[in-house]
This record gives sequence, C-alpha cells and structure tokens, in this order.
Amino acid sequence: MAGIGFEIRKILERDSYWSVIRAYGYAGMVSGGPWVLSILSIMMIGVLAVTLGVAQREVNAFQICVTYLMAASLIWTGGAQLMFTRFVADRTYADDKAEVLPNLFGVLIVIMGGGFAWAAPFIFWFFDGPFVQRLLLLCNFVVLSGMWIGLIFLSGMKAYRRIVATLAKGYLLGIAVGLAAAEWKLNGLLLGVLTGHSYLLFSFLHHIVREYPGSALLKFDFLDRNRSFYSLFAVGTLYYLAVWVDKLIFWFVPYTSEAVIGPLRASIIYDLPIFLAYLFILPGMAVFLVTMEADFAEQHERFYRAVREGDTLMHIEHRRDRMVYAARQGIYEIFKVQGLTVVLCLLWGRDLLHAVGISPLYIHLFYIDVVAVSVQVLLMAILNVLFYLDARREVLVITACFFLTNLLFTFATLQLGAETFGYGFAASVTVSAFLGLFILSHKFNGLEYETFMLQN
Repeated sequence: MAGIGFEIRKILERDSYWSVIRAYGYAGMVSGGPWVLSILSIMMIGVLAVTLGVAQREVNAFQICVTYLMAASLIWTGGAQLMFTRFVADRTYADDKAEVLPNLFGVLIVIMGGGFAWAAPFIFWFFDGPFVQRLLLLCNFVVLSGMWIGLIFLSGMKAYRRIVATLAKGYLLGIAVGLAAAEWKLNGLLLGVLTGHSYLLFSFLHHIVREYPGSALLKFDFLDRNRSFYSLFAVGTLYYLAVWVDKLIFWFVPYTSEAVIGPLRASIIYDLPIFLAYLFILPGMAVFLVTMEADFAEQHERFYRAVREGDTLMHIEHRRDRMVYAARQGIYEIFKVQGLTVVLCLLWGRDLLHAVGISPLYIHLFYIDVVAVSVQVLLMAILNVLFYLDARREVLVITACFFLTNLLFTFATLQLGAETFGYGFAASVTVSAFLGLFILSHKFNGLEYETFMLQN
C-alpha cells in the first residue's frame, strides 16, 4: 500500500482540517471500501428484491450463496495473494516491472483454472438445482477468485479515487442487473453479482495493463522457490481460515444452523451480528492505512536507507527509534479510534439493531463481535509491521495461533452454551494480538543485530 501511502502524505502536507478529513476518508474507502461495499450491495439487492416480489426464501438463499462464495474464494486465493504480492514487490524493487504482467496472467490461470477444476465437480455433484443455477455459482466463484488477485494491485496504483470509483460502479452495476433480472429469482440475483464482479475483474486488469507493460504474454516465475516465499502462501491461507473457521463451525453444527440450499447451511444465531459488526471496522482501517502505510512506511524506509548508505551508528539508532515510535503511535491511534467506535456501538447498539430490523435479542452477541473485529484491526496492524520487517516466520506463528485458538475456543463455546457464543472468536483474536505485540517488541529490541549480523 506504499503508493497510496505516499498520496495520502501529499494530502496531509497541506496542513488543514479539510486535508486530514480527506486523507482519512480516502484511506477508509481504499482499505475498507471493497468489504463494506460488497456487504452493502448484497444487503441492498436483498431488500430491493423483496420489494419487487422475490420471495424471502429466494433472497435468503442468494445471500447465503454469496457469503459462501466470498469465504471459499478468499480461502482459496489468500495464500496466492500474499505470495504474489511479495513477488511483485521484489520485481518492482529490482526495477524489473516488465516481469509483473506475464506473471499476473500466470497466477490468474493457476488460481482461476485450479478453482474451476475443484469447484466444478463439487458444485455439480452436491447441488441439485437447475443447470443454469449451478453454472452461475461456478462462474461466480471463478470470477471472484480472479478479482481478489486483481484487487491486490490496488496497492501499487496511486490513482485511488479512480479505484474507488471503479468499485462503486461495479457494485452499482451488479445491483442494477440483479434487480432487472429479479423475475428469474435466485438465478437473476446471482447473475447480477456475477456481472458486477466481472466488471471489476476486467476493470482492474485494464488498469494493471496500463500500469505494468509486459515483456511476454505468460510466465510462471512466481512459482520458482528461489524467487517466491511459500511461507507467505501458508500465512495467507491460515489467516483466511482463521477468519472464517468460527463461521464454518456455526454453519455446520446442526443445532446452531439450518439447511438453506444444497449443502449450504446458515446460522441465524451467529451470522447477522458478526457481519453487521464488520461494517464498523472502517474507522480503524482508515487509521491503519494512514498511520501504518504512510507514517511507519516512511520511517521504515529512512532506517534502512541509513543502513544501506553506511550512516553513523548514532544516526541509525535514531532512525530505529523513530521507526519504533511510529509503529507504537500507529497501534495506539488504531486502539484509540477503534475503541471509540466500540463505545459508540455499545451506546447505540440497540437503536442500530432496531433500525436495520434485527431482533434486540442479538444485542449481546453484537457487542462481543464489535469488540472482536476491532481487535482484529489491531492484529492486522501488528502483522503489517512484521511484514515490513520481513518476519515471515513470526507472522506464520501468529496466524497459526489465530487459526488454532479460534477453532478450539469456538468448539468450547458450543459446549458451554448460547450465552458464550462469540467469545471464542473474541478470545482467539485477543490472544493472537497479544502474542503479536510480544513478538513485535522482541523483534524491535534485536533489530540492529538482525540487520547487521544476519546478512549475507
């Protein structure tokens, strides 16, 4: 996200309240916009489809299908997203940008082709709906998988306003097509989502082709172990598994879920509060992007430039202290802003649930989930700093901890009863965040030693 960070810094240099508001607004749209826009568009399609006469059962099936498509595609592509992002960063640093585009087409073939290879038998075997419906599900999964890969290139593009506009156009197009085809019920709504995500995929590719001129049509250098880091593949996969594993458990435990369509199940108890809570990560994500990707990134670059250029030890230590201070301030700012968001949700939570038509019986779980997703933003900031320090092994340990604790704690809450639902995810992300803080502190304390003594 460094390119976006530089642009935000330019806005902040104007030194006015309006520039601060603009910077945080753009940062929030870029960092949390795709997630928030996708949730809002799915909710809007559902609400408007009901007003057009589509049965509530069909709308529920549509929303569950899209949720599963999101989860499956993110887990499937999570590892490739991280590994390929590092590959692109290394090629850009080596001034070899011509290698990026052909390898992008290579990773898209692997991800989209591989996704088709395993998803097609699964969908056509386990779903007993019409052929068109199964085909739409398969196409949605393949397109979503490619779109997530294209989306990582947002980090390398500085025209963030154009990117946000593209996202808005894509989801508005999806809503329009879905409503226009609402007479076809579930199939029409799935067609709308497919149209919107296809528009986003090809729009991203259009921007990428303009940004990265290629030296060839197709390459698979990103699979070379000497040029890529498979530990990052494990990190990406584990992280998305950790994020979704509690939802999957509640979906497939019989007494917390119900069948919706084919093999897909939903948890009325668990789903609404957790997805509503994720809408409130936007303030923390905005602060995350501004403080980490602008302030910390700048200090990080200055520290390593001082090392590379053979500066004095005193100046290098000063740069290290400034970098550590920027990281601590960034984490503190995220904690402060997201903490305020939690307080506001605690004060107005009941009114909010009433406004969106959700039973007040969900209020307790909503409170827990808001706290949990807020801590998750903090965890993401910690992982981000560790990625800057190239601490791949440490990040792998933290994400493995996140996955295993979420798995175990969620099963434990199922045994303890409904009053503990949500505490498993909250406890897991909190333990992982504290582990990350401990590892980060240890990493900063030994930074000079690792920088000078562990190099080739």
